[in-house]
Amino acid sequence: MTSIATEQIDRIANNQHHNPFEILGSHKISDNGKSQWVVRAYLPKAEAAWVVRPEERQEYPMKAVHHPNFFECAIDVPELKNYQLKVREGDRERVFYDPYAFRSPRFTDFDFFLFGEGNHHRIYEKLGAHLDSVDGIAGVYFAVWAPNARNVSVVGDFNNWDGREHQMRLTQNGIWELFVPELKPGTLYKYEIKNPQGHIYLKSDPYGFDREVRPDTASVVADLDTYQWGDRDWLEQRRHSDPHDLPVSIYEMHAGSWLHTRADDPPESGKVVRVSQKPEGRFLTYRELGDRLIPYIKELGYTHIELMPVAEHPFDGSWGYQVTGYFSPSSRYGSPEDFMYFVDQCHQNDIGVIVDWVPGHFPKDDHGLAFFDGTHLYEHADPRQGEHQEWGTYVFNYGRNEVRNFLVSNALFWFDKYHIDGIRVDAVASMLYLDYNRKDGEWIPNKYGGNENLEAADFLRQLNYLIFGYYPGILSIAEESTAWPLVSRPTYLGGLGFNFKWNMGWMHDMLDYFSIDPVYRRYHHNHVTFSLMYAFSENFMLALSHDEVVHGKGSLFDKMPGDDWQKFANLRCLFAYMFTHPGKKTMFMGMEFGQGREWNVWDDLDWDLLNHEPHQKLKQFFCDLNQLYRSQPALYTQDFSFEGFEWIDCNDADNSIVSFLRKDKHTQEFVVTVCNFTPIPKENYWVGVPQPGFYDEIFNSDAENYGGSNMGNMGGKWSTHWSNPKWKFALDLCLPPLSVVVFKYNPQKSQR
Repeated sequence: MTSIATEQIDRIANNQHHNPFEILGSHKISDNGKSQWVVRAYLPKAEAAWVVRPEERQEYPMKAVHHPNFFECAIDVPELKNYQLKVREGDRERVFYDPYAFRSPRFTDFDFFLFGEGNHHRIYEKLGAHLDSVDGIAGVYFAVWAPNARNVSVVGDFNNWDGREHQMRLTQNGIWELFVPELKPGTLYKYEIKNPQGHIYLKSDPYGFDREVRPDTASVVADLDTYQWGDRDWLEQRRHSDPHDLPVSIYEMHAGSWLHTRADDPPESGKVVRVSQKPEGRFLTYRELGDRLIPYIKELGYTHIELMPVAEHPFDGSWGYQVTGYFSPSSRYGSPEDFMYFVDQCHQNDIGVIVDWVPGHFPKDDHGLAFFDGTHLYEHADPRQGEHQEWGTYVFNYGRNEVRNFLVSNALFWFDKYHIDGIRVDAVASMLYLDYNRKDGEWIPNKYGGNENLEAADFLRQLNYLIFGYYPGILSIAEESTAWPLVSRPTYLGGLGFNFKWNMGWMHDMLDYFSIDPVYRRYHHNHVTFSLMYAFSENFMLALSHDEVVHGKGSLFDKMPGDDWQKFANLRCLFAYMFTHPGKKTMFMGMEFGQGREWNVWDDLDWDLLNHEPHQKLKQFFCDLNQLYRSQPALYTQDFSFEGFEWIDCNDADNSIVSFLRKDKHTQEFVVTVCNFTPIPKENYWVGVPQPGFYDEIFNSDAENYGGSNMGNMGGKWSTHWSNPKWKFALDLCLPPLSVVVFKYNPQKSQR
């Protein structure tokens, strides 16, 4: 007769025990002064069972007690380790190590303490599924945070998704754990979670490192420590750099719609992942994308690639912004190791990698974070705090330590495991304001009665403080569209700690301005000049992003007025003004060759346009514009200070012309930029300069090889004396139509 109460056996059989190790596994007992081991196992499908000691090749039959699938046997041995269970299930027999024989947890008391206070920066090394070895036996250690669950099981292809077989143990802080021997990389799994009422939730692993390809949603055991990186020099150089003083020119792109290939062209992995609305095409893998994209980016001259979210998401049409697998690169494009290869190859070709990161909300998919343990665990329970009604998503509860820990560790994870160079944090404004897109009565004020989300602001400060502490030289970019103060200022000054912020005001002003027929631009001259009123209040990133070419907004090309020649000229004028204006740069894919239609996530870019000369020439313009930007320190070393910028003339609204200086931080070098925003060329237009001598014309957006009219200044101009009270010298210039011309003082020629 078993020494275990029938009530305890029933709890195991009914999957209601919070610590099955108290019942199952091996236990040393004493009977009449004699010690022996008793082994108990609950085997839901077994008809018979034995304990096997591999070292002595002996089998001990087990007996069913109280329940037909609850087995027990006593063994008189001094020590019992690494025994196996042999079971007969119908016509087959199998032998396996008993998971309840392994009692070595990965969590220490210090781990529990740090997680509880929200400061376990690498909690992803503990929670999730980890390849491990206990007592010399290899397997996978599973751990999941589900504090309000009645019980949790790990299920997968290894147990036919039966939650009765691998019931987990509740430890501290609501963390459930279990080591399952003999599992290997590639194992599919989920967590079966029951709430106190017995309702079952089948959840993917919040900390899982890999996922099945959608529409399947299981997590996949993965080993992230086998890839051999080759970017040590890049990382060392990055660690000693300051991106504020460097050229930053970012190519924003969506990995799934930059280019597809034919579905009958299988990748090396043999896995063909079709585009859901493009059955004849498939996604490029991360490796294929790297092999095709990197040479293109090097040709164009961009310094960084920004990927729209690559974390796992179920719906292609969300563009990645409704994340369900925060620690998993999307399996649409390959394995975690494939993404490592992509980043590594970018670094070896001197290209940085930025990923869009989405801590502002998450979707309601049943397998995801929503209502994770049968309660509102990651989100607020009150919909006035916990839901984005417009987006149909949940809002993270930033005031909960463990949730904040999840997000902070996730950001650090991408830098740690994938060597990324920056994050662009999506929808920061939605995080910072409690009344974001909410009507009166649909939101709850903070403790001071205001609309600021104080917990979200504290989270962002903690995030940026830590990522710059661990990874100096990286970029943390805020997509923040309001006047929240000090977004890109250090946390010790009370700022949010980002080192860049998208300049949404500049973007809106410029697109409004360039959409106007040039004859009327004189009445909107402030659109061009207003950005300099606040240009140095933050560390701004000038961005023409995907948001400006979707949802009926049309392409950038279509926004431009006039015939095709004027459209191309306006584009060149806009882009050249952008690259000479203070601030780092971000451009969305396709803009570099004049994408003719609105971006469609289901299709390729219009690559066939490059068979036509105007688009070829616009692409060449971009190559040279990036080269100009990267070769002239005056255009990037003082992006965030008035010391790096000076208007020459910002008041010529009648002619829609502006001129200004950009100055290098480390030398006396400067460049002169003159913009003519009308299609009317200007002869003998005088522009003041600070020094007498010869000025090389180092860039002209109207050059013939860019598709322009080829007007210009014959390679440069000598200055003349001028009676202007501010500028004693001037250049007598020819300003081409719809153009930006850039000049640089040439001291060698000037001294002749």
